[in-house]
Amino acid sequence: MAETTTAEKGSSAAKRRTLLGAVFLMATSAIGPGFITQTTEFTIQLGAAFAFAILVSILVDIAVQLNVWRVIGVSGMRAQDLGNKVVPGLGYVMAALVVFGGLVFNVGNIAGTSLGLDALIGLDAKIGGTLSAVIAIGIFLSKKAGVAMDRIVVVLGVVMILLTAFVAFSSAPPVGQALVQAVWPSEVDFLAITTLIGGTVGGYITYAGAHRLVDAGVTGPERIVDVSRSSVVSLLVTGVMRLVLFLAILGVVAGGVALTSANPTAEAFQHVAGEFGMRLFGMILWAASITSVVGAAYTSVSFLVTFSPKLERSRNWLVVGFVAISAAVFLLLDKAPTTLLVLAGALNGLILPVGFGVLMFVAAKRRDLLGGYRYPRWLLIVGVVAWLLTVYLGYNALGGIAALWK
Repeated sequence: MAETTTAEKGSSAAKRRTLLGAVFLMATSAIGPGFITQTTEFTIQLGAAFAFAILVSILVDIAVQLNVWRVIGVSGMRAQDLGNKVVPGLGYVMAALVVFGGLVFNVGNIAGTSLGLDALIGLDAKIGGTLSAVIAIGIFLSKKAGVAMDRIVVVLGVVMILLTAFVAFSSAPPVGQALVQAVWPSEVDFLAITTLIGGTVGGYITYAGAHRLVDAGVTGPERIVDVSRSSVVSLLVTGVMRLVLFLAILGVVAGGVALTSANPTAEAFQHVAGEFGMRLFGMILWAASITSVVGAAYTSVSFLVTFSPKLERSRNWLVVGFVAISAAVFLLLDKAPTTLLVLAGALNGLILPVGFGVLMFVAAKRRDLLGGYRYPRWLLIVGVVAWLLTVYLGYNALGGIAALWK
């Protein structure tokens, strides 16, 4: 009996670790260099009214992720496999778009790690980017890569939130004004809302946590409670980070400081805590970037491995190659490739309505792929409404592609 109890305790602990890892993998994948830049820029532009955009984007993101995680979790199949079941060949198209977008954005993530280490310890950009790539590769070369990844994204995710919360508290933001603006905004900026949604559940980020649960075997109708709870918590973690960063910048802006440098986030942190604030910013940026490197590599490769048993057996080496190629491009170009980032961002905007549309079709019409599970009608309606919004986002993303031809 004691042996059974011990085994059950071990299994329960492993389950909690996997669920927590999936939550933070999705959350930290969303919290990257772009996340920090967007939040800062919109706070400077909108002030306290940006609270409304944050609230609306979180609600829409939850609607999307509740459906994505549930369909993938109940079916036990990754998004690209469901795509091929719905329309033969569609899964390959989805995989190509996600992998391309993930690879290009990973160059930007590695650039973010180099900037973070520069601000933190004054390390040369190329050395910092290379060192960060080596750390990411080391995670996936470990014997227990999944466990290592789960632990690291959780630890760094918590560190980011705590450090940013410290700066937010120190900047003394007008919290009451932000609360009022969250429900009764003086200005509504739809561009801000759509940008936040696309940056939080666009491209590979949409599937990061759900694919982690599939890989860990946390699937089936009997795991719906765990899957649904994890999907909501992942967005709340992202939302908390967005909120504390918003409050940190708002406190500085509301105090009359004009953030006009090329790096306004670093400028704000330095204003609050001097040289120490700059070091804090470096640590936060590095943590945000390295976890995004891990999330992008892991999730992008998860779109490839189901197409061949040989690819599945070489999963960790594919991830290592993915990170290595991203680092090589960064070193060769010495910066993130701007044109490719625009294209990748536009393609991510297109893959969101396509991939999400496939999952909603499965929820509505393919109970056979869900093991006969009856999908909740209320969740289906919420999902369809959210899907229509992603179509709008995808339409806007076409402008990014058109801009490349000008």
